[in-house]
Amino acid sequence: MTGQAFANLKLIVAGVAAALLLTACGGGDESAAAKDGGQAADGAEASGPLVLTALVWAPDWSEEMHRVADAFVRDHPDVRIDLQFMIGNSVEENLKPRAATDSLPDIISVNASPYTAELADQGMLADLGQTRAWNNLLDILQREWTAPGGRRYGIPSGIATTLIYYNRDMFERAGIAAPPVDFDAFLATGAALRKAGFTPLALSGAFPNMLGNGPFSYGFANAVAANVPDWRARIADGTLRLDNPQGISIFGRLRTLVEQKMVQADCLRAGYDATLRQFAEGRAAMTFQGTWAAGVLMHGRGMRVGVFVPPWNDRGQPSKPVIGSETGFAVAQGSSPRHREMAAQFLDFLYGPGMSIWQGKRQNIPPFRISAAEVKGDHELFALVDQMKDDAARSNAPGLYYSLLPVNTIEVLHTQLQAVLAGSTTPAQAAHALQDSIAAQAQLAGK
Repeated sequence: MTGQAFANLKLIVAGVAAALLLTACGGGDESAAAKDGGQAADGAEASGPLVLTALVWAPDWSEEMHRVADAFVRDHPDVRIDLQFMIGNSVEENLKPRAATDSLPDIISVNASPYTAELADQGMLADLGQTRAWNNLLDILQREWTAPGGRRYGIPSGIATTLIYYNRDMFERAGIAAPPVDFDAFLATGAALRKAGFTPLALSGAFPNMLGNGPFSYGFANAVAANVPDWRARIADGTLRLDNPQGISIFGRLRTLVEQKMVQADCLRAGYDATLRQFAEGRAAMTFQGTWAAGVLMHGRGMRVGVFVPPWNDRGQPSKPVIGSETGFAVAQGSSPRHREMAAQFLDFLYGPGMSIWQGKRQNIPPFRISAAEVKGDHELFALVDQMKDDAARSNAPGLYYSLLPVNTIEVLHTQLQAVLAGSTTPAQAAHALQDSIAAQAQLAGK
């Protein structure tokens, strides 16, 4: 939830979770009652309350989402919300079957990605340009969430990036004076932490969404995007080469985390929630996580927590920022006009009076020009992300936020990341498989 001032930020997406992100809570298809809830011909409403269906990606704030929905219904007693949650490893895998059958719920979580923009251009998503939330959105995010055809299709839940959160006390006890600034120094930091008796890094190996948002995105940013300025065009036309040292290093560094004993013993079984707990309970010195988890991580059990940019860069090279926007929300076009109107009102409520409900837990970085006073977060984290935005604007080559990959390629990437982490696939094989998938998807798209 998580841009670049700055026409370049529109190149990056979130994710939130991704995009961006991760450990979803329960889901399923909308009920028959929800489908019929007021959708009569020509928008005439059936008797009874208007039922809005919602399918939401809220990996660690499902309770807060229920509270927002309940508060909205109290203000609109003629409305009911059938709220369900996405499951699996990504937003896209939840959307694809519903989009294919033209059965999208009224309110859906989406990422700013080529896939979602295509849904908008196909007329499957409503234009949200008249909502208060859209008109308060940062200009750079408005550009990112506008489809090529001009439809303003979604509103992100925040500016997003992934960072290394670290336990300051553990660093001091291990004799580490400052966070590492390159990958070799990162490995040396891990060695010092192990020597001091600490687990260096909690990584969500069982949740490939975080592997994509974290190690993959920073590996791509520093090894590929830094050297291939037209990487986005090459993904689109299928000509991006990854079967080379740069592409292989993306996966090689992920494997190195295991080989150098940087990650927790149960890394391959650790899901999103488990990883958050490991860090928040003081069982790991660092974790690779998104800004969307700041509320949980910055104040775990009274710990002194710091943040730094993941140092996936080589020694002597600047670290490339990866910054974009979090998973957000869209409204389906296929509903009746009354459903679309009320769904848009719900989004305005979610980002208006309801925002303090979920921001109180998440403390992520709001995507707006002006935010309410009660919507706040950690000063150090906010300042770091501001610096990353400035760096991204100057670099003119921001790193990949992995939801910019073709939607089917994301599924291939998930499999390859976990296989490399487990040691069942080599980094070279994974890089080649990713390259092949990008080429195949471009061919299918007729590019």
